[in-house]
Amino acid sequence: MIYSGYVNRLVSELAALPGIGEKSAQRLAFHMINMPPEKVKRLADTMIEARSRVKYCSGCYTLTDAEICPVCSNPSRDHSVIMVVEDTRDMAAYEKTGKYTGVYHVLHGAIAPMLGVGPGDIKIKELVTRCSGDDPVSEVILATNSSIEGETTAMYISKLIKPLGVKVTRIASGVPVGGDLEYIDEITLTRALDGRTEV
Repeated sequence: MIYSGYVNRLVSELAALPGIGEKSAQRLAFHMINMPPEKVKRLADTMIEARSRVKYCSGCYTLTDAEICPVCSNPSRDHSVIMVVEDTRDMAAYEKTGKYTGVYHVLHGAIAPMLGVGPGDIKIKELVTRCSGDDPVSEVILATNSSIEGETTAMYISKLIKPLGVKVTRIASGVPVGGDLEYIDEITLTRALDGRTEV
C-alpha cells in the first residue's frame, strides 16, 4: 500500500485487465490522474457506452454496435463460405490480409474441458443452425488456433457439419502450433488460408 486509497484502487482495477501488469497499471493510473478532467470523462463515458451498446452480430456473432456487422451486411462478400474463428481478434487478423472474401462465425472460445468450457459454452450450436438454414453454405473453413483446444474444437465442429453435406476445410500449417492468430503476420495467415485442406 504505497499510494492512497483511490490510486491503489485504480492501479488494482487496471492490473486486473488482461495483458496489464502491475507496472503498466501504475503508469496508466498516473497518466489518467494527470489527464485533463474532460479527457478522463470522455474515456470513462466511452467505456460505459461501449459496454452498454456493443453486442453480438446476429449473423456471425462478432462484436458490433449494430444488429448486423459490416462484414455480414456487405453484399459483395461470399455468404456461402464461412470461416470459423475463436474470437473477434482472429477475425480482425484475417481481415487485415485483404484476401478472404467470405464471411465469419465467431465462437467466443474453444472447447477446453480442463477449464470447464464445453461445446454448449461457445457458439457451436449457432454455427450448425447457420449451416442447416435456408441460405446455402458451400464451405466451412475451420480457422481455430493450432492449440490442443483449437484442434479439439475443429474436430468436434467437423463431425457436426460434414453430415449436413457442407465441405469442411482446415487452415494449413503455416500457423505455428500453439500460436494465436491475432499475433501472426498477414503473409503467414494468407498462406495458411490458401493451403487449407479438407477435413
